[in-house]
Amino acid sequence: MINSSLKTLAQMLANKEISSVELTQTYLNRIDALNPTINAYIALDQDKTLAQAKAADVRIAAGNATPLTGIPIAQKDIFCAQGWKTTCGSKMLENFIAPYDAHVITQFDNAGAVNLGKTNMDEFAMGSSNETSYFGGVKNPWDFSRVPGGSSGGSAAAVAARLCAAATGTDTGGSIRQPASLCGFTGLKPTYGVVSRYGMIAFASSLDQAGPMAKSAEDCALMMNVMAGFDERDSTSLNRDKEDYTRDLNKPLQGLKIGLPKEFFAEGLDTGVGKVIEDAIAEYKKLGAEIVDISLPNTGLSIPVYYVLAPAEASSNLSRYDGVRYGHRTAEYTDLMDMYCKSRAEGFGAEVKRRILIGTYVLSAGYYDAYYLKAQQIRRLIAQDFEEAFKKCDVIMGPAAPSTAFKAGEKVDDPVAMYLQDIYTISTNLAGLPGMSVPAGFSTSADGKALPVGLQIIGNYFDEARMLNVAHQYQQVTDWHAQAPNLDKPEGTA
Repeated sequence: MINSSLKTLAQMLANKEISSVELTQTYLNRIDALNPTINAYIALDQDKTLAQAKAADVRIAAGNATPLTGIPIAQKDIFCAQGWKTTCGSKMLENFIAPYDAHVITQFDNAGAVNLGKTNMDEFAMGSSNETSYFGGVKNPWDFSRVPGGSSGGSAAAVAARLCAAATGTDTGGSIRQPASLCGFTGLKPTYGVVSRYGMIAFASSLDQAGPMAKSAEDCALMMNVMAGFDERDSTSLNRDKEDYTRDLNKPLQGLKIGLPKEFFAEGLDTGVGKVIEDAIAEYKKLGAEIVDISLPNTGLSIPVYYVLAPAEASSNLSRYDGVRYGHRTAEYTDLMDMYCKSRAEGFGAEVKRRILIGTYVLSAGYYDAYYLKAQQIRRLIAQDFEEAFKKCDVIMGPAAPSTAFKAGEKVDDPVAMYLQDIYTISTNLAGLPGMSVPAGFSTSADGKALPVGLQIIGNYFDEARMLNVAHQYQQVTDWHAQAPNLDKPEGTA
């Protein structure tokens, strides 16, 4: 049952083969057994969760169910959920109880989904390994000695370990797609503005976007039907007609033009990962797709651009955490300035402080034009690269991450090596484009572990339905998305 698709679970609920309470309890029992080891969840409330499940059963019995009614979903701890502890993985918000719901939470509540709990994450979504969390790192269910990716590492581990039916994540520079690749499931970052950011704790406001994390493309499509939609409380939310993201899932791929950027297959890509991606492309050729060679010449500049713009926005967004209205306040201080300084020094972790310092520097007088303004100009060039590429192809494909999951602690002391984990994903955020990662196979590590590899699919603006179709058709002829780690083994290896 824990390996079933959302559609199958919904059918089981509708046919009274199982109740939402029973389904939810199955996941809660699994969380009790595995979470102490994996550390995927940082906030659980069984009473609240089971109350939602009971309400879902009443709704199903009354014939008012939606496709996600009664389905247990894990929520990344970046989304405010009324009455739930909402920490963003930081000591700064360790005891913050959200007084309202994020738009995404409201959408799932309206659909009748069940909130299983809040998942672990890199502090304020800053990280690519889930090692910056104040509440400890998350373990990759395929190999407990490795990281799950980040910043949505808790949601990633929860989906891979079957500690939820599906989960939410956020993607600022790859934080849905990179962990989806490292943990072997399907994750989608929608076009910027398609999913409201209201109630989603801000990191870099022009880049942050929420999206679904689930076993398959079909599951992600069902979640997108709930998550997407206009919200007047978010000034960047796009007022578009509601669409059904499942509508094109079964379209054949004959004649589809797939663009392969040469920059995605150059130096820095692990050989084993490259081989898996090549095999996936070969599968698409069998499905009738046509391969087109393209270039995204400014891809190499995406990381330096991102690490000017994202910290600049973060330094502004995180200035609200001053110990006055909410969040951590130091116990002893002499005056207001002392309280500000000590509260922030104690409340923020090292990576967050690093990015605040960088951001404040690039926005300071005398450096704004040299760094921030220049980065915005290159951001425009990166977007233009994609515009040119999409004149030649329908979707772009390549790796979602340059390697498989790496060992915990391996890159902690080398920020640049950590930042390079997002080399293939950041440019889509800078351009505001949709991107997704789809399980494409396994690559064997130096120590003999078979680890998941994700194929990245990038679409043009608002092309999520086509991307989901492209992913779904691949998942009809492969079973990589159905693979799950065997957690009955003591090591938690595949």
